[in-house]
Amino acid sequence: MIEKYYRRIIDGVPSAVIVADQNLKAVFTNAAFRALFPATSRGSIGKATCCASSSQKCGGDGCRGCSLYDAFDDAFCSNRQVSRRVYQKVKDGGLSREVSYSITVTPLGGGLCMGTIDDAYELEIAKELQTAKDIQQRLLPAGNWAGGKRYSYMYIPCRDIGGDLPDVYAVDGNACGVIADVSGKGISAGMLSAFVKAAYDKKEFSPAQAIRKLSDKFSELNLDERNYVTVAAVRIDAETITYSMAGHNVPILLKTDSGITRIMLNSPPVSNWFDNPSYFEDVIPYKKGDVLVLLTDGVTECRNGRGEMFGADGAIKTLSVSRTAEEFIKNLEDNLKSFSNELNDDITAIAFDL
Repeated sequence: MIEKYYRRIIDGVPSAVIVADQNLKAVFTNAAFRALFPATSRGSIGKATCCASSSQKCGGDGCRGCSLYDAFDDAFCSNRQVSRRVYQKVKDGGLSREVSYSITVTPLGGGLCMGTIDDAYELEIAKELQTAKDIQQRLLPAGNWAGGKRYSYMYIPCRDIGGDLPDVYAVDGNACGVIADVSGKGISAGMLSAFVKAAYDKKEFSPAQAIRKLSDKFSELNLDERNYVTVAAVRIDAETITYSMAGHNVPILLKTDSGITRIMLNSPPVSNWFDNPSYFEDVIPYKKGDVLVLLTDGVTECRNGRGEMFGADGAIKTLSVSRTAEEFIKNLEDNLKSFSNELNDDITAIAFDL
């Protein structure tokens, strides 16, 4: 009865608590711990913490160097309180994510030690960030065909949550592409890009009108002048490309038999900077075998160690030696990684085989 009473008390403690025996078997976890690590089964501390590396061999050779294992092992051996910073990869919903947290392990006697996670809130934030990252990944294009056109894309956020949005879809049997770059980085940028995804009208036949509708919805958010979105949108018909650009200073690139065409026609960005902004569109022809490319400024403004930018010229050179959309995306990613060891902005590009 008393043991049950104590368990109820510890279960109500907001700090995450785990009790393990000398064999590193978890004999008790409280509600706060189970909320952080929704383990499917009890057993080793590896299983209790959803370890994605060696939970099946927790305490064996595979756990050498594991700070969590060492914390409990040292506490048992020294019979003293031990604190460690734990860096761990855990399983969550079939996916793996990296977490870090501080744990204090206290000997209880009777062959038991209690571990208390001191910054469970930090761990919870990491979990929420991973969930947000997973959701954002689900917003990306799912296939590689739309409206009878094959496409390829890349999306490399500089942080866990990015502010770029690539999207490909079909309207009346025609392939359409839109690439948006929102102001800022991180969580706020990710939330704004999710808004763009939801607010952009994929049923609208005209790219300019789709951007206009996005602008109207954006104005309803009543955000300050620091928030804005640049957009490049295209619709690919049987022989022509209709395009519109809003504040997007990166050119649309079209590779033809005669070389690379840089397409520049700009309207204001989607923002609250202007009253009743106008958005324009234009039409250009293409032939079978051409390649169409949309980029964000994360590509062109990527800098190397000497401060030099990759630039539109870097993208053009990459496109000039690429035969297909898929080959261009692969070459672009390889060239950017060779050009810069550190990416300081989201890197996004879409390419279509015409």
